[in-house]
Amino acid sequence: MAELPAREAMEFDVVVVGAGPAGLAAAIRLKQISADISVVVVEKGSEVGAHILSGAVIDPIGLDRLLPDWRSKDTPIKTSVTGDRFYYLSATGAIRLPNFIMPPLMNNHGNYIVSLGNVCRWLATKAEALGVEIYPGFAATEVLYDANGAVAGVATGDMGVGKNGEPKDNFTRGMELRAKYTLFAEGARGNLGKQLIPKFDLANDRGPQKFGLGLKELWQVATEKHREGLVQHTFGWPLDNSTGGGSFLYHLDDNLVSVGFVLYLNYSNPYLSPFEEFQRFKTHPLVRDTFDGGKRLAYGARALTEGGYQSVPKLSFPGGALIGCDAGFMNVPRIKGSHNAILSGIAAAESAAAALSSGRSHDELLDYDAGWRDSPIGKDLWKVRNAKPLWSKFGTLAGITLGGLDMWTNTLGFSLFGTLHHDKPDYASLKPASECTPVSYPKPDGKITFDRLSSVFLSNTNHEEDQPVHLKVGDIGLQKKSEHDVFAGPSARYCPAGVYEWVEEAGSAKYVINAQNCVHCKTCDIKDPNQNINWVPPEGGGGPNYPNM
Repeated sequence: MAELPAREAMEFDVVVVGAGPAGLAAAIRLKQISADISVVVVEKGSEVGAHILSGAVIDPIGLDRLLPDWRSKDTPIKTSVTGDRFYYLSATGAIRLPNFIMPPLMNNHGNYIVSLGNVCRWLATKAEALGVEIYPGFAATEVLYDANGAVAGVATGDMGVGKNGEPKDNFTRGMELRAKYTLFAEGARGNLGKQLIPKFDLANDRGPQKFGLGLKELWQVATEKHREGLVQHTFGWPLDNSTGGGSFLYHLDDNLVSVGFVLYLNYSNPYLSPFEEFQRFKTHPLVRDTFDGGKRLAYGARALTEGGYQSVPKLSFPGGALIGCDAGFMNVPRIKGSHNAILSGIAAAESAAAALSSGRSHDELLDYDAGWRDSPIGKDLWKVRNAKPLWSKFGTLAGITLGGLDMWTNTLGFSLFGTLHHDKPDYASLKPASECTPVSYPKPDGKITFDRLSSVFLSNTNHEEDQPVHLKVGDIGLQKKSEHDVFAGPSARYCPAGVYEWVEEAGSAKYVINAQNCVHCKTCDIKDPNQNINWVPPEGGGGPNYPNM
């Protein structure tokens, strides 16, 4: 490629990468503290909310801190939880767990069922009203450093680069967004966050980060089958006892129901397909009737951080900090992270504002890192710190029983288990195909269950086709020798969007990457057994455009 022109640069006090709950909360809080602080939010989605996918039942603790009068305003937060149900599923039956045996922190009363994408769209209007600049459609692809090695901002990706890596006629150079402090709020497995963690040794003495894959559909159901405010969670079937995960059904307003399935990415059988398990779940007698006669409106998938307290990296480094799911603040048993994301954005903003007011820049926000364990975030994660390790070690039935007991004792200030640790990263959990049994999945019926390509269509996913593939395979020979020959090509099954295929060509297996289908879930980046796939942002604005998700 010919030498590129220099990038134009803009200077700010704070750059925020990602317009999710954490990033928008940070931007709002900075402007609440001082209107003179210049703040920009850069977002890779085509609009705020386009890439936001969550269940979602939100705990309002974060919003109460950020915008105390939000309940008196016109907001997309309208459906309060009125019913809370937990079930263990067998293949044909369901056992409801009495609410009184559930640890108090699992109670959803006082929480709200929402479209988190719409909540973020609303928060963006609050941020812009305060003077925050928001740039959707621009992916931050590079961290900028100053002469001392401190983070000095980010650069957005070049636009108009062809598949061959050469500039096209519409080529536009990316922009440098320089700042005194940069806050990274990219969500789970953030592209820049995953670079910063090893560069600054932020995971030293921390457990490996753990992940789940969340798949979700939005349905409009018949009026007589709708129960506004009902929250329902299940575990068990269709997963076996050694495979972690569960489901949710959330009844919003307007006859809308969110249905989702979370599968822990430490599963071992390479023949397992999270997407197919989700479709199979919907056929269970407990839930199928809800969707009979209904209409599926949207589909999407996203990785979740599940390591919890033990896996949270150091949060600060020279010139910046990790917030939200870039830091790993999701509470796994509650399937909630937005409240902690908002709280972390507030805490980082307050730390950055204090540093700016004293004339500092490009140093560490050490008080933010030092304070999270004693904050509501730390207290929330501390009580559930053993739930995931117990489930992983003992399986679903014993693990949930012991995890529930541990959460009960933690409400009294102690744990029978101390603090357990995660044994290995998720990519190391796959067994060779020769040690596993293939899984046979039923064909979709087109009414309750569907195939991947028709599902991706509902995600409104689109990418500029003439651009470099954003799913980077480091060593294609290794992919054939290991991913295909040893593990039977699990990427063709774990990807919920049909991106990866092994096809026969001239008597040999060829790896095909359908990057156009990618919904930016990051599962390949997490689960590839050799860590040979690197997800990087495509041209800005590409990816899903989730409506009401």
